Amino acid sequence: MIGSRMSNAQNPSSRTPRVAVVTVSYGSDDVLGPFLASVVEASQVPLQIVVADNKPSPDSGMVADLARDAGATYLPLPSNRGYGHAINEAVRSLGPEIDWVVISNPDVTLNRGSIDVLLDAGRFTASIAAVGPRILSADGQVYPSARTVPSLRSGVGHAIFANVWPANPWTRTYRRETDGDVIRRDAGWLSGACLMVRRSVLDELNGFDESYFMYFEDVDLGYRIGKLGLRNVYEPAAIVVHTGAHSTSTRDESARMIKAHHDSAQKFLFKKYSGAVLWPVRFALKVGLGLRSAIESRRSSR
Repeated sequence: MIGSRMSNAQNPSSRTPRVAVVTVSYGSDDVLGPFLASVVEASQVPLQIVVADNKPSPDSGMVADLARDAGATYLPLPSNRGYGHAINEAVRSLGPEIDWVVISNPDVTLNRGSIDVLLDAGRFTASIAAVGPRILSADGQVYPSARTVPSLRSGVGHAIFANVWPANPWTRTYRRETDGDVIRRDAGWLSGACLMVRRSVLDELNGFDESYFMYFEDVDLGYRIGKLGLRNVYEPAAIVVHTGAHSTSTRDESARMIKAHHDSAQKFLFKKYSGAVLWPVRFALKVGLGLRSAIESRRSSR
C-alpha cells in the first residue's frame, strides 16, 4: 500500500491536484459564513467543500443555506458522535479524484491564497503527508499549532505545570516554542483547527480515530502519520485566523470540554504507553491528569 502511494506521489507534476475542504458545524451558523467566504479566496484551484452538521435540527436551515450559497455540500449527520467521526464522514463523501483534504474548524478564516501555499509545500514531496499553516488568534497572537508528540517527560510536565509555570521547560519543548513562528519545519503533529492532509494517507489510516469524541484526534493522527515514516510539516507562509471555540460559552460547557480534553489526553498516552510493564506509568498519568482536570474545572466555574 505504501509503495503504491509513494509511486503515485513521485510524479506530482503529471496532473493538477484536486483539493477538498471539510468542516464540522455544531450550531456554527454565526461563524460558518465568514469561514466559507474565506475558503473561496484561499485558492485558485477549484475546491470541493463539505459541511458536516453534528447538530442538525429544524433550525439548521441557515447552515444548509450557507453551505448551498458557497457551493458546498451540506451533510447532516443523524447523531453527534464527535468531531473525528464527522470529519471522517465528510471525507468518505468525497470522490476518488480528491488528492488533498483541508480539515478545518468553522471558526477559522483563511488568508487569501493560504490553501495554495499549503498545497505547494506538500505536493512535490512524497514523504509529506500533512501540512499545517501558521494559526493566529483574533488579536494576532501565534498559536503553537505544530508540536512534538507528547512524551512522558514533555506531556506530563506540560499537563502539570502549564498553568502555574507557563515558561516551564516541558511546555516549551512540547509546544516547540524555541523554534520560532516563521521557520518551516517538521512537527510531531499539527493542530486539527486547520491542516491539509494527503487523501491517500487519510484512507490508509482510516481517518481520525473515532474513539476520541473531542480533542487529541489530531495528536493521534500526527503520531500515526509519523509511524508510517511520513512527515507532518509546519508551513508558516500559509496563515489562518482562529477566533476560538464558539460552542463552549457557558460554564457547564466549559467544564465538560475540560474533562473531555483530559480524558482524551489520557486515552492517547495510555495508547502510546501500553503493555503490562508500563501499568505504573499509566496509573501515574491517570492521577496527574485527573488532578489537573479537577483544578481546571474548579477554576472555570469561578
